[in-house]
Amino acid sequence: MNNRVYAHRGVSGLAPENTLAAIKLCKKYNIDWFECDIDVIADGTVILTHDSTLDRCTNRSGSYYDLTQADLAGIDAGAWFSEDFQGEPLPTLPQVVQWMNNYQLNANIEIKSCEAGKVMALKLLDGLQQALTVLEPEREVIISSFNHLLLAELKQRCPQLAVACLYENYDCLDDALTVLEWVGAEYIHLSQDGLTRETVARFNNAGYKVAVYTVNSTMRANELFNWGVFGVFSDVPHLFAERYRLG
Repeated sequence: MNNRVYAHRGVSGLAPENTLAAIKLCKKYNIDWFECDIDVIADGTVILTHDSTLDRCTNRSGSYYDLTQADLAGIDAGAWFSEDFQGEPLPTLPQVVQWMNNYQLNANIEIKSCEAGKVMALKLLDGLQQALTVLEPEREVIISSFNHLLLAELKQRCPQLAVACLYENYDCLDDALTVLEWVGAEYIHLSQDGLTRETVARFNNAGYKVAVYTVNSTMRANELFNWGVFGVFSDVPHLFAERYRLG
């Protein structure tokens, strides 16, 4: 089958999201693809994080935009999830790329919109490009974002990269085909909430692959795949192993 299941923020149902521990579990469960989120800190280091502050998933609080790589050593990104992960570091993108090479993993890397302004957003793109220069040619990567301006800029810089436009709701899809064409996207990523078979067909018929987030039910995934969805993002991808190809 050609259905793809992405480990959402790593195997985030079993380990703290966006950490090396969560990504490492992909290898344990024979999952070939994971998703992670990236943003940038003051010195241009690209880090894995979903939020724009450290509050929810670390032992620190506040913004990270004024940090440098030296500050990362004191950040615990695992204890919030379980004491078993106490001391889990906040990873950098270069570390993750090295793990992709070492463990033969592929990634959907989501660029966060970067709330620190244009200069920092461009620094984020610079760091992403630099990190990917050491990615082995056998590895695959998709770059996604809700910020379609950043995706368009990245696609101009790196036309060989596959990109995906993310959408949060269905109120702003009227011009989506124009946006996808403008950006040069190959994929569109949509929320499962409110999704219809007709919407999937609309984008499939236009030549775009549709992936859906966040799907933790195998029955729901089966329905979506029957609609023509290409992939789903799941916090529990290990539960899909017997039914779907995890690569």
